[in-house]
Amino acid sequence: MTAIFWLRAEVKIGERRTPLTPVGAKTLIDGGAKVIDERCPHRLFDQQDYLNVGCELAENNSWSKAPKEAIILGLKELELQEFPIVHRHIYFAHAFKGQDEAPQILARFKAGGGEILDLEFLQDNAGRRVCAFGFWAGYVGAAISIAGYYHHAQSSDLFPAQLSHESKDLYLDSLRAKMVAAIAPPRALVVGARGRSGKGAVELCRELGIEVTQWDLTETKAGGPFLAINDFDIMVNCAYLAPGTLPFVTKQSLGSSPKISIISDVSCDPNSAGNPIPIYSAITKLPKPIIESEVAGVYIQAVDHLPTVLPKESSEDFSEQLLPYLQELAQSENDSVAWIKTQDYYQQAIS
Repeated sequence: MTAIFWLRAEVKIGERRTPLTPVGAKTLIDGGAKVIDERCPHRLFDQQDYLNVGCELAENNSWSKAPKEAIILGLKELELQEFPIVHRHIYFAHAFKGQDEAPQILARFKAGGGEILDLEFLQDNAGRRVCAFGFWAGYVGAAISIAGYYHHAQSSDLFPAQLSHESKDLYLDSLRAKMVAAIAPPRALVVGARGRSGKGAVELCRELGIEVTQWDLTETKAGGPFLAINDFDIMVNCAYLAPGTLPFVTKQSLGSSPKISIISDVSCDPNSAGNPIPIYSAITKLPKPIIESEVAGVYIQAVDHLPTVLPKESSEDFSEQLLPYLQELAQSENDSVAWIKTQDYYQQAIS
């Protein structure tokens, strides 16, 4: 049977990324699969780009009418509706860690006999995620924190909305324009510096000439809160949210007049029991990416789709990582080990 991949439109405001670029779609088609592309006006890549490589086209938000055997491919959350879901969906569902909307999401799939193959849990034999936007999440998370530092040093106005940029170089130019010489550059701390996100955050700081201190397991294994965090102006949290993680900061550890002014929580999961930054309670949005925390003088960045600020580089990187696994899914009668593990995670979640 010919494998069918249905690339659905994204409904999240400001989301311009895709898990499958036209180049990746062509590779799947050349291998014998069918790729159907839903119209998505805000996606970076135009629908004509997909048509040119042999994709079939579909109307916006029509995936529920796809053939039952079609695999629905996306990135971020589905619209909150009630009808049961019969398809296999590949996306970041954010429903396996007890998040607020998890019961409704899982109930829809269970009722329809569908399945979530969650990209967050697509792992190799060592348990390492095989495809992720992590590098670009850390890169953009650090960038917004630095921009926020300079903004709040000069203004009490709300930090402005963040838009996507057509290239990394243009983004760097816009950031450098915000770095005022009269303001001392920030001291930055990246926690989880050896992971994908941490490496992205460190790279951005270095490209902008920002002093950066790197913490990883060695520096955090004793458990927080860490008073030394208050020696910095900016903290970019890229640490993996392992069960039982102690808070890195608390209201008490930051005190009444903290030095740190911006915490960029790239690993944001404020509704999880393992949240190491328990001074805010909800993710932020690109129209308002930086908000006041529960500690006076400390601002929080907690956007959960940061790489969409650089949709071209992040989509190309992610699509290249994911493509071999989509090829396995298309060509094999039995799913590979990585996909079987995602199925196991789904079964654990609904049980």
